Amino acid sequence: MKKSHGPAFRAAKLDLAKCPACGGKAVTQGVFHELACVQCNASGWVTAETGGALPLEVLVTQLSIRLRAAEHQIAQHNCFRPAGAEAQYSENNRRGPGATNYTGD
Repeated sequence: MKKSHGPAFRAAKLDLAKCPACGGKAVTQGVFHELACVQCNASGWVTAETGGALPLEVLVTQLSIRLRAAEHQIAQHNCFRPAGAEAQYSENNRRGPGATNYTGD
């Protein structure tokens, strides 16, 4: 292992698991009302290796990393471009009255 001084250049992605106490809901059922889960600091996520709660600063960073990855996957799946007649129907061809879209309907 290499010696290093100071913080890491990039935040490492940790393996997270749903909290076994609350099932990832961040709350547990009390007698009369729901209580914040103390095992996961009311986040619903724990470390996969130890099952312990993450400090809030680390948790925010890890959830941000996961959110960016999920948004990237969604963006890749939503890159559908219509082709053929569908593309022509939805684009503005400026042939209608006042240079609006004319679809022939």
